[in-house]
Amino acid sequence: MEQSNPNSVNVDKSLQTEGDIALGVNGVYQALRSTNCVGEGASLWTDDRADDINTTDNQSNNGEPFQFTAFSLVASNTWLQSHWTALYLPIARANLILSAIGKITFADDKVKSQYVAELKFLRAFMYFNLVREFGGVPLVTERLNTLDDVNRVTFRETRENVYAQIIKDLVDVVGSNLPNVQPAANKGRVSLQAANGLLGQVYLTMATTLDAANKTANLNQAKTYLLACYNMRGFGKLSDIPFADVFDVNKKSTNQEIIFQIVYKQGDPTYRSSLAASNQAKGETINSLAVSQGAGGPFTNDLLKEFETGDLRTDFSIKYANDPSVKAYFITKFRDNSAAATNLGYGGNDWILIRYADVILNLAEVFMYLNDNATAISYLDMVRARAARPLYATMLGDAAYAARYPTLKLAILHERRIELAFEHHRWHDLTRFFNKEELVAYFKGKSQADYNNSPLSNITTKDYYFPIPLNEYKLNPAKMPQNPGYE
Repeated sequence: MEQSNPNSVNVDKSLQTEGDIALGVNGVYQALRSTNCVGEGASLWTDDRADDINTTDNQSNNGEPFQFTAFSLVASNTWLQSHWTALYLPIARANLILSAIGKITFADDKVKSQYVAELKFLRAFMYFNLVREFGGVPLVTERLNTLDDVNRVTFRETRENVYAQIIKDLVDVVGSNLPNVQPAANKGRVSLQAANGLLGQVYLTMATTLDAANKTANLNQAKTYLLACYNMRGFGKLSDIPFADVFDVNKKSTNQEIIFQIVYKQGDPTYRSSLAASNQAKGETINSLAVSQGAGGPFTNDLLKEFETGDLRTDFSIKYANDPSVKAYFITKFRDNSAAATNLGYGGNDWILIRYADVILNLAEVFMYLNDNATAISYLDMVRARAARPLYATMLGDAAYAARYPTLKLAILHERRIELAFEHHRWHDLTRFFNKEELVAYFKGKSQADYNNSPLSNITTKDYYFPIPLNEYKLNPAKMPQNPGYE
């Protein structure tokens, strides 16, 4: 007699109705929230890995995180394994729902089509993170039912093929029936704004990191989709939206600059944001009603020196804590000191993944690479104007600015660093702006005194990518070869 395991749940039986699919789609979104994935706490693989934040404690539990900032990462790092697994979890969930959705009758097929588009976007978004951080990775676009299925896909696909799948998914999404902008009640769900913006970012990254022969074609595609996203905006000039409003918890569902976000629930012990409270320094109340005993959210002197005096973003993003036990700057960009957040610090900040200042600066990059500096500067100036800073042409007359950012490329990178500080873009920006050799030179040109105790001398070309986690490599060393330098 055939029996089933009473302790297991048959997946097919749990995906039989439109409601089941809706719950499944929500489960894919839910997986993004993890600190190991792309949620608000996921700074280790981005800002910490780069030059903005350093995990300075290299002892006990901080030994493994310290490897990311010290360029001493090893394949057996358990935090690295957790990150890899967390990026693949939304992919596995999306593949599972996509395998079942075609067999289910919906009251309105338009809803089904939107779910398919959302799932493809989320799958593409995860692969975009994977390919930028690890290079070629296993490419799975189907439900895996057996060990043979798993073994069949356990090999590192080329970066080119991973990008091809990302493009395929996102082209489907931009051609879907998703709304241009999600209504306030659906904030956190994918829109056509987000799909066009992400596809443009993907083509821009391909242009600077893949075969140079396709660079111009990829840049023109990037321009097409980034402009499509830009033209869907619901505002006139970027300066119409105050910088502080982008991070106002009371405006997070209506702010027209925000394109794609992870929603956090104010006052809720499970789904709250911890950003405001965790970044607050002792003696301060600017971020949260929660009382802090620590130094708050610290960052490098290297970043501090890039914040411009008189810049609205400087005054909003960072503050000096004068408590005798701190006497240092801390992060104030994410705030919720409302009574609703309580003195436990259960903030309501959403985590912003894509916003218009990001897209606008991507357009500046694209036009710069297309040798249209005038248009590139016009986009750069949109961001500077909102920050109440002199425009680029004026700044070229500032000897200190001109010496530090002698090229338009470095000026755009500077603007991204300040505008998007602490928003988990920095490492991906650096690996898009620089090739391996340039990246090493960029870091070694910095002052060790501004970089805490993470030794800049450690960085080599191997650090452009993370190692493949040891457990993944061991599955099939021949088909899952380690990245160079980590063998």
